[in-house]
Amino acid sequence: MTTTYAFRDTAVLLKRSLRHILRSPDTIITTAVTPIAMLLLFVYVFGGAMKVGGDKYVNYLLPGILLVTVASGIAYTAFRLFIDISGGIFERFQSMPIVRSAVLWSHVLTSLLANLNSLALVVLAALAMGFRSGAGLLAWLAVLGILVLFTLALTWLAVIPGLTAKSVDGVSGFSYPLIFLPFISSAFVPTEGMAGPVRWFAQHQPVTSIVNTLRNLYGEQPVGNEGWIAVGWCVGLLLVAYALAMRTYRRKLGQ
Repeated sequence: MTTTYAFRDTAVLLKRSLRHILRSPDTIITTAVTPIAMLLLFVYVFGGAMKVGGDKYVNYLLPGILLVTVASGIAYTAFRLFIDISGGIFERFQSMPIVRSAVLWSHVLTSLLANLNSLALVVLAALAMGFRSGAGLLAWLAVLGILVLFTLALTWLAVIPGLTAKSVDGVSGFSYPLIFLPFISSAFVPTEGMAGPVRWFAQHQPVTSIVNTLRNLYGEQPVGNEGWIAVGWCVGLLLVAYALAMRTYRRKLGQ
């Protein structure tokens, strides 16, 4: 019965959050503008100097840009959560007979849906720039699954500053390191040409395995063990972020 109430309350609050998004669709567009601008810049300005093998640079670049899109989008999740808290909405919800976790889940699912729309816009831009793939349905479903896991993991991570930040600047600034992390990975250039310590970090951080897996999936290349490493990073980060977010939420309610 509790599970039924949780689903019901989450659905009601999700509709509320989605209405806010639909009233300002510029949020989704704005989230996609920076990644698309980066796509244009790197393909048409730097692409000719990038040595990534025989494939088109836009095909090589796309996975990293998709991760940047997600990192940009979750900043809005933290911001919307911060606005709800500072506006006293949470206090009203606490006085209502609803499952408390439904408040967070509604924000997380709103973030997932909004980010999927932004990702679709970026993929459409890449297609217009020459991106092509002969991968089958299963490969693309695997790409989608990894992106969903990655989005959920970062969104639950964004919940923490959304609950604890004291100002708008504080709540939005946390996403900057996540946006720049793909630059020290295989997202833009192969790691082999990097300096020793930088190469070691790039090869062992989560973005590289996730980017390589996405690239191999739609490039019809063997994924190998790197696919499991990518999934492991996403699931591990998701579980840790969820646990920390719920702990922070319980402490917030106890104040």
